[in-house]
Amino acid sequence: MLSTDQCYQAVAGRDRRFDGMFFTAVSTTRIFCRPSCPARTPMRENVTFYPTAAAAVEAGYRACKRCRPDVSPGSPDWDVRADVSARAVRLIRDGLVDRSGVSGLAAALGYSSRQLGRVLHAELGAGPLALARSERVRTARTLVESTTLTMSEIAFASGFSSIRQFNDTFRDTYGLAPGRLRTGARLPRGDDLVVRLAYRPPFDFDHLVAYLAARSVPGIEDAGDGRYTRSLRLAHGPAVISLAAGIGDFVSCRLHLADTRDLGAAVARARRILDLDADPAAVHGTLAEAGLRDLAALVPGIRSPGHGDPVELSVRTVLGQQISIRAAQTHLTRLVESTGEMLPVEMRTGAVDRVFPTAEAIAELPDDAWALPAKRIATLRTLAEALARHDIDLGPGCDREEAAERLLALPGVGPWSVGYIRMRALGDPDVLLGSDLGVRKALEDLTAAGPRGLPDLDRARPWRSYLTHLLWALHARSVASGP
Repeated sequence: MLSTDQCYQAVAGRDRRFDGMFFTAVSTTRIFCRPSCPARTPMRENVTFYPTAAAAVEAGYRACKRCRPDVSPGSPDWDVRADVSARAVRLIRDGLVDRSGVSGLAAALGYSSRQLGRVLHAELGAGPLALARSERVRTARTLVESTTLTMSEIAFASGFSSIRQFNDTFRDTYGLAPGRLRTGARLPRGDDLVVRLAYRPPFDFDHLVAYLAARSVPGIEDAGDGRYTRSLRLAHGPAVISLAAGIGDFVSCRLHLADTRDLGAAVARARRILDLDADPAAVHGTLAEAGLRDLAALVPGIRSPGHGDPVELSVRTVLGQQISIRAAQTHLTRLVESTGEMLPVEMRTGAVDRVFPTAEAIAELPDDAWALPAKRIATLRTLAEALARHDIDLGPGCDREEAAERLLALPGVGPWSVGYIRMRALGDPDVLLGSDLGVRKALEDLTAAGPRGLPDLDRARPWRSYLTHLLWALHARSVASGP
C-alpha cells in the first residue's frame, strides 16, 4: 500500500503509472481525479486519497470532467492479491452483483453479506453495492456516449433497478444528468459498440497479438494484422469482441453483444485477455533487481495474456498436453466445428462464426469424436464433468489455491497444466513454468551467456508469469536465429 506522502508525490509529478491505483479527492472543489490530472496540483492539506472511485463517490465527491478518472486502467492489486477483497472486485466487474445481488456475491465467496460488507469497507472504503454501482455508471456512460438507446433502455441494460436510481447515481458521480453527456457522433442502433480501454505504457501489443495468433482456433478466434477477434459466452448471450491498438494509451475494443446487459462483463474480459491492468514499471523494476534486466528489456511492456473463458482455456490446456501447438489446434478446430454453437448470422465477424462448446457438451461426447489416446479422452471427460457440476470453480472470484488443488487431483492433469491454467485462466501473475521445455532451454541460454550463472528466480516474485513469457520470447528468438 502506498503512503499518503507517496500518493501526493505521484499527484505532484502527474505520474500516469498510478492512474487507477488510487484517486485524489479535493475538499475545496468536491471533485476527485486520477493522479495524472493536468489541473493545478491541489494543496496537500486539501486532498484525501481513496483506493477506489466508489469510495470517493460515497464520500460525496464527483468525477473530474477533465481527466475522466472513470476510464483509468484498473489497479493491478486485484490480479496480484488472492484475498477476498480482490476476488470480490473481480466478481463485481464480471457483473455478479447485477445478476445475483450482494447475497449472491457473498455466497460465491463463502461470506455472509454483513461480513463481506465490513471487509470491503475496511479495505476499499466502499461496500459491494457501491462498488457495483460504480461499475454500472461507467457502463451507462459508455452506452450514453456510444449508442442511440433511450435513457430507460440504458438504465436497465447497465444493471440499474430504476430510472431514478440511474439518474441519481449519474448526478452523484458526474454532477450532471445523463442526457447532458449525449453529444457528438454516435453509432446507430444495432451496430457494434466501440470503447477505449486504458492501459499503463509501455505495451507491446504486436507481441501479444502474435502470441495469441500462434494459438488461435479457427471459428472462435481470428488474430493477425494488429487485431485480435474472438467470441465469448456471457451471462445473457454470446458476444464478439475485436481488439486493436488505439490512439494514445488506449486499446480500441469493438463489441457486438447479443444483450447490452453484458457490456460490463465483456469489457472486463477484454481487459483480462490483454492484461491491461498490469503495471509494467513494477514488473521491469522487480526483474531488474533480480538480475534479469537484459531479459526484461527483450520485450518492453510485455503482458501475461489472460482468457475470456476459463472452461475453454482449461480444456485447451489439457488437450494440448505433450503435443505440439499445431497438433492441439487441429484437434480443437475439429471440436469447435463439431460441437461449437453457431453465432447468429448478424454477429459473425470474419472467421469467427461460433462459440466454444460448453463443459456439458464436451462431457457428453463419445470416444470416437476424439482422435486422441484413451487416457487423454478420459481426462478431458473427467475435467468437463467436474466443470459442469461446478466441482471446480475457475471463475473470476475463485480461490486459486483451491482450484489448483482440485485440478491436480484429477487423473491425467499434471503440474504444468495446472500452472498454465493458473497463469492464463485465473490471472495469477506469479507462475513460473519451470518444467516447460522452452523455459528450460531459455534458462540454459541465460546461464551460458552470463558469467554469474543463473539468477535467483525467486526474487522475481510476484511477477514470474511475466518472466515465463519473457523466457518463451527469448527461446523463440533463439530458435528463429538458429540453423
